[in-house]
Amino acid sequence: MPILSSRGAGSAKGFGLTGGKKPPYSIDFLVIAGGGGGGGLGGGGGAGGYRTSTQSVNPGTVITVTIGDGGAGSEAPAAGNGVAGSPSEILGTGLSTITSAGGGRGSGYTLAGGNGGSGGGDGSQIGSPVGGTGNTPSTSPSQGNNGGGGNNDAPYYGGGGGGGSGAVGSAGTGDGGGAGGNGAASSITGSSVTRAGGGGGGCGFNGPGGSGGSGGGGYGTGNTASGQAGTANTGSGGGAGGYPSGGPSGAGGAGGKGVIILSVPTLNYSATSTGSPTVTTSGANTILQFNGTGSYTA
Repeated sequence: MPILSSRGAGSAKGFGLTGGKKPPYSIDFLVIAGGGGGGGLGGGGGAGGYRTSTQSVNPGTVITVTIGDGGAGSEAPAAGNGVAGSPSEILGTGLSTITSAGGGRGSGYTLAGGNGGSGGGDGSQIGSPVGGTGNTPSTSPSQGNNGGGGNNDAPYYGGGGGGGSGAVGSAGTGDGGGAGGNGAASSITGSSVTRAGGGGGGCGFNGPGGSGGSGGGGYGTGNTASGQAGTANTGSGGGAGGYPSGGPSGAGGAGGKGVIILSVPTLNYSATSTGSPTVTTSGANTILQFNGTGSYTA
């Protein structure tokens, strides 16, 4: 019996049943950067870059997760630019680093929208055909869309809407601010959720501001009202503030902070992470949503 037992243990180890190296497995990632802030009498902020990836990881790999902040909106009473969003990123040994670019800033009066994951909208009275350029830097598939152009037609001189992850921002018109581009839907959590919409453009006097893009984009405003902030942890752009005749501009809304989501096969889930992600399950997968910087050990 002792001899048979010894052979059994050695045989099991040789076939990797005990003490063997665990094989790699696949993780799905959704990486959304911070949205751009809205301008004053200007353009809506662009949504943060929106990227997906499925990658094979080796057990024990530490995946570092960095979440980009949303950019600040323009300050009242100056009709100035908003601030671009910050990038979000995943990296780890053996992985292809995925970086999503921050959303382009929404512009102020007569100024051009900023480039970024999605472009910011142009300011009122600039009259350009498009706003800031999305998918900057270029990725394939595209991480975002262009912002909308500003408009120099009376009476409301509408600013352009910020680009969204799913659609371009609308141009401003003489009747009001352009709508933010719609966001994109993902079912990585087990149900379809739309994120990363562009912020709406602002306008002058009491005209209507542009609506925010689906997925959390903030609405733009007219008169002295401030634009709405993009929804937190969606990477959406902030709405632009309004501007009355001869009066101070309303503030632009801040862009929404980004988010990173991992979908891990539950059979492989290590339960080792930092940064306090929200952990749920869907079918055969465990879902980790990082609203702040942290890590997961595969």
